[in-house]
Amino acid sequence: MRYAAAGGYTPKEQARRERLRLEVAERFAVGESSARIARELRVTRRSVERWRAAWKRGGAEALCSAVPTASRASQPS
Repeated sequence: MRYAAAGGYTPKEQARRERLRLEVAERFAVGESSARIARELRVTRRSVERWRAAWKRGGAEALCSAVPTASRASQPS
């Protein structure tokens, strides 16, 4: 089964995920460990490590979704 653009998340769910990633960027900036972030946010350590690698390459912007949010995707061009 294939998901629609943005993984099938509602705009509310997408916004929550974006906020989570921006929070993670702030935590990286102060030097928190991947294990602690993963435990407190209830995500996998591997996800946090991938986010950290992206953050090192491109800062907080690199953690934003590559797919436009559903609300933006449904607007006419």
